[in-house]
Amino acid sequence: MANPLSKRAFRIPFDEIRAKHVEPAIDEMLAEAQRHIDAIAANTGTPTYESTLKALEDATENLDWAATVVGHLESVATYPEYRVAYEKVQPKLSRFWTSITLNEDLFNVLTRFAETEEAKGLVGERARHLEKVIDDFRRHGADLDKEGKERIAIYNVELAELTTRFSQNVLDATNAFELVMANEADLAGLPPSAIDAARENAKGKGLDGWRFTLHAPSYIPLVTYLDNAAIRERVWRAYNARGTEPQFDNRQIVRRILELRRLKAELLGYADFADLVLEDRMAGSGQRARGFVSDLRARTLRFFERENAALQRFQTERDGVASSLRPWDVAYYAEKQRRSQFDFDEEELRQYFPVDRVITGLFQTITRLYGVNIEPTQDLPTWDPQVQTYRIIDVDGTHLGSFYVDLYPRENKRDGAWMNGLILATPPEPHLGLFCANANPPVGGKPALFTHREVETLFHEFGHLMHHCLSRVGVRGLAGTNVPWDFVELPSQIMENWCWEREALNMFARHYETGEPIPQGLFEKMVRARTFRAGNAQMRQLGFAELDLALHCDFDPSGTEDVMAFARDVLQMHSPTELPEDFGFIAGFSHLFASPVGYAAAYYSYKWAEVLDADAFTRFRKDGVFSRAAGEAFRRSILERGDSRDPLESYVEFMGREPQLEPLLVRQGLT
Repeated sequence: MANPLSKRAFRIPFDEIRAKHVEPAIDEMLAEAQRHIDAIAANTGTPTYESTLKALEDATENLDWAATVVGHLESVATYPEYRVAYEKVQPKLSRFWTSITLNEDLFNVLTRFAETEEAKGLVGERARHLEKVIDDFRRHGADLDKEGKERIAIYNVELAELTTRFSQNVLDATNAFELVMANEADLAGLPPSAIDAARENAKGKGLDGWRFTLHAPSYIPLVTYLDNAAIRERVWRAYNARGTEPQFDNRQIVRRILELRRLKAELLGYADFADLVLEDRMAGSGQRARGFVSDLRARTLRFFERENAALQRFQTERDGVASSLRPWDVAYYAEKQRRSQFDFDEEELRQYFPVDRVITGLFQTITRLYGVNIEPTQDLPTWDPQVQTYRIIDVDGTHLGSFYVDLYPRENKRDGAWMNGLILATPPEPHLGLFCANANPPVGGKPALFTHREVETLFHEFGHLMHHCLSRVGVRGLAGTNVPWDFVELPSQIMENWCWEREALNMFARHYETGEPIPQGLFEKMVRARTFRAGNAQMRQLGFAELDLALHCDFDPSGTEDVMAFARDVLQMHSPTELPEDFGFIAGFSHLFASPVGYAAAYYSYKWAEVLDADAFTRFRKDGVFSRAAGEAFRRSILERGDSRDPLESYVEFMGREPQLEPLLVRQGLT
């Protein structure tokens, strides 16, 4: 039987791919890609765009596809044999990708092309393609001597291996924890939805009682609503100890990853890893990113301190005794304070967000904004029976792309929510992508009922998917979400705004039994509560951003300082309570350590893009939240253009000016 991974296909045979297929297919495609690379590098004739840049893109297209599929399945449907196969190919892939930018003959061909009259006459996306490729080669070591290139290759392979192990340890640590309660009295404070889900979870494991895990739909209700502080503490500590347990220990892995990143940056001539990463992003340097974070922190600090003092007063008045709040108390008392202050319980909203209506409303929002239609399909195999498939059709009938939706947690699936592009096509071929979440599953015979935050998450990830599927760039390396990471969150974060607009909510926020919309009184409470503890929410994100930059700029991984203590001290400055000495959050911080680069030195991007999204949404507020003119302009200026030009140019085309900070602060109530 033919290997289902051996041939690039739009209809990916997910139902046929097994662990035994991974290594043979990757080996075959590595060899094929290498033959193409060698042919480009050996060209002694006059180089052309087609024989250099275009040929280089084409050379790895099949390998890109296979490696993406293999990596995706490791994220959503892994098992021991598959994990072994995945680990075997990761070093091979890392060595290959590294070898491209270190190939002296290949770089010489590219630089020879850059000196030709054809190259000097390039315009538009092809001119940008040439500039970006030459810069990328240099940033990855093309100018190094032989010894330097060998060292870079060694660093990259080890980074690939360590970041894979980090990610696996986090997944295993998450799955290793369970809390089974046999006494119903211990559940006091939990909403019925969390109790029902825990009961079904226990039944699924053949257990009596109620079973809780560290997956978000289980963990968040426990620390937010459970009256029993001792159990809240146990669960909070377990969550923040992931990756520190002996059998899943990421602490030395974190230190070594930081050391390798620093060594790599220094070898390439950069002051630190942040400068290496940010040189081709909107921030431009670690110093500018830190300045941005520092400025926002200064603007937020007084609100943060005021909120924390108010929460402490609330606890004292409510309990009749003053006691310093601990980390596992904050969400609990904040929820009580919010109910008291706004008469608002977020659980009331859940019954208005049944899964089918949310998905339908999301698609209707996209249709009204961008003029495309989204319809279900049955012609794409999936990796799990719960996964659904759809396709996107433009107004002229063009098939723009298809995608998968995987909404619920499983033990063979990593946590969080994300979008992934499986095929990034060039016009007029269709794209293929997916988005995953770990939302509350259906329980007790009811449909899945989402929290408002989960609805925002779905809108967010679908914004990424639209960025992928609406791309009209002819160069894959510049298409879709292949934009600077401090710009990539704009198309996703802006979508969250429609989750707060009455006109949008009326389309899909309907009671799962009666079909009634959210009552006006409840909607008004929800809107009033939107900025509740906004200073804390912002300081939390700024804490992660500052920690990221401090680790990659200030921390010396070759020294004796404890990286866990260093991280704790940075996060303490952004925490509303005293953090315990054994606080181990970064050992599970996948954003920074589950990829050789990923969000490393770039976590600030979330806030950077939030400034952009709040500002850009002011145009929709002015023109109408469902203005087709504004939606079409956003599609043409932002979503379709990828990195085919400077992102700031795309933004200015949409807004008519450069971005402003004030709309974000106004939206958060931090003015």
